[in-house]
Amino acid sequence: MICPTCKKIGVPPGISSFCTQDCFKQYWPHHKGLHKMFTVDAAAKADKFFGYKFSGALRPGTVSAMRTVPDHIARPDYWSSGQPVSEQQADRSAKIPVYTAKEIEGIRLACRLGREVLDIAGRAIRVGMTTDEIDVVVHEACIERGCYPSPLNYYNFPKSVCTSVNEVICHGIPDSRPLEDGDILNIDISVFKDGFHGDLNDTFLVGNVDADGVRLVKTAFECLATAMAMVKPGTMYRDLGREITAVAEEQGMSVVKTYCGHGIGRLFHTTPNVPHYAKNKAVGIMKPGHV
Repeated sequence: MICPTCKKIGVPPGISSFCTQDCFKQYWPHHKGLHKMFTVDAAAKADKFFGYKFSGALRPGTVSAMRTVPDHIARPDYWSSGQPVSEQQADRSAKIPVYTAKEIEGIRLACRLGREVLDIAGRAIRVGMTTDEIDVVVHEACIERGCYPSPLNYYNFPKSVCTSVNEVICHGIPDSRPLEDGDILNIDISVFKDGFHGDLNDTFLVGNVDADGVRLVKTAFECLATAMAMVKPGTMYRDLGREITAVAEEQGMSVVKTYCGHGIGRLFHTTPNVPHYAKNKAVGIMKPGHV
């Protein structure tokens, strides 16, 4: 979903988009501060980032035109309008989908193909390469496998992959900025195949990354591994955040509260919502058939 106020004042979709209504509500106390950074005058309309308070040295480059998908490839409902209607309708319910064995095989296939695409993208990374070039690699790899790249036109997202460099938390838009020696780059791949989405990502070290950057990536991986070890029937979704936070804080780091994990399957984003921080109020207990 897109924040109504952001849409009204012209905040870019990459900043104003949220996975679910719950995600939007959780981040609202922080997000509403962005509204003060944007104005509706001519200058703001000419520059999408006019008035935006950047947190670091990174600046957006030029975003190329949206790529097309051949007609023979099955598409999700938002491919043309940008509005995931089925997802918006399902967002009214907190019920967690329970998939059949056959449906889980469909999700496995989408994830397996997504993994292939992610590996191809990872092998292509080099200093001087733009994230837009990575988008080309990902887009073509998806098409070769008969997949629709799930991010493409999802709430008008203009690219086929999310590329998040350095201080960008997630959902970064590929652009003309060349990767620099020492960057860390997260590549977030999602594909739609035979009615199911698969979603996965990795963070890569570009060239020679300093010790703090390496430690950050390793800690994030340890947080993930700790949470994965807890995945079994009977685990409360809210408990994952407690253990993730403990691992991060042990390394002197904190957990981003802005975004959370989510379910996937027939919908790109669905329940359960999985906050990564301690003392969250996530609903639900893990059961067989949850994804």
